[in-house]
Amino acid sequence: MQDDGLTRWCHEHSFGQDRRRPGESRTQVVIAITATMMVVEIAAGIVFGSMALLADGLHMASHAVALGINAYAYAYARRHARDAAYSFGTGKVNTLGGFTGAVLLAAFALLMASESVQRLVSPVRIAFDQAIWVAVLGLIVNGASMLILGRHAHDDDDHGHSHDDHDHDHDHDNDHDHVHGAASHDHNLVSAYLHVLADALTSLLAIVALLAAKYFGLAWMDPTMGIVGAVLVARWSFALLKTTSAVLLDRSAPEEVRAALERAIERVDGNRVADLHLWCIGPNLYAAVLTVVTPRPRPPDHYKALIPPRLNVVHVTVEVHADEPR
Repeated sequence: MQDDGLTRWCHEHSFGQDRRRPGESRTQVVIAITATMMVVEIAAGIVFGSMALLADGLHMASHAVALGINAYAYAYARRHARDAAYSFGTGKVNTLGGFTGAVLLAAFALLMASESVQRLVSPVRIAFDQAIWVAVLGLIVNGASMLILGRHAHDDDDHGHSHDDHDHDHDHDNDHDHVHGAASHDHNLVSAYLHVLADALTSLLAIVALLAAKYFGLAWMDPTMGIVGAVLVARWSFALLKTTSAVLLDRSAPEEVRAALERAIERVDGNRVADLHLWCIGPNLYAAVLTVVTPRPRPPDHYKALIPPRLNVVHVTVEVHADEPR
């Protein structure tokens, strides 16, 4: 049991990760849509002997699995948010879900490219009318899924945290610094969005290629569009891999966020920030460890209170040293 004399100096480290995110419900809806379409296409492919329908159904199945991983990451982060085994809460589970989704996207791009090259070398007979209808149906379903996920996929829609733990007493009327790009987005939701976007792109390119092949005899367009789609999906996956891996490896926060924090500390009392470690611990959440050298040493809470709430620094450790005359 915690010593009563120390209780007031402690605070919990869930930082709002125990609350249900909007992206979780949206991802579950898209999983239901994708799974339903998957079952319909696989069943129709078996009943009507259509390889196009069966192949698209299995393709849907792979994305349903990927989206399932995203949904699991949401649930796990929420249920274990208050687990003391996680030093800074479970915010990075969200990023890990995004990283896993990005890896699956890269694998999907490789499969698309491999299959497309194989069909360029050894063309196969295409049932154009049936394949076009399958592609149109897939585009409609994935378009609906994009609308469900897209509104929040790149927004800072969830700032589920509180600065109350630090008893801040802010007076930032003269602090007009604006930090752009400071937020760490919901990587898990971005991953889910990119999966349905990749599906929609595949369907759209397939429609263009199939129409060109049917009416203009350009059979090579089908595998060529597959390669184009693979390149675009690979670019998206690598961008998400770069972003999520930086968070997972505790890469320092963006320079503009660091600069804004330093300015907030150094604008009073002749303070100087001698050392600063600032990193992301969850979606739009940062932790900081800093050393302040000052001619007027004050308690650590004073320096914590100087940090603007908009920077979302939810866990701060301050070391203070007196700036002795030289």
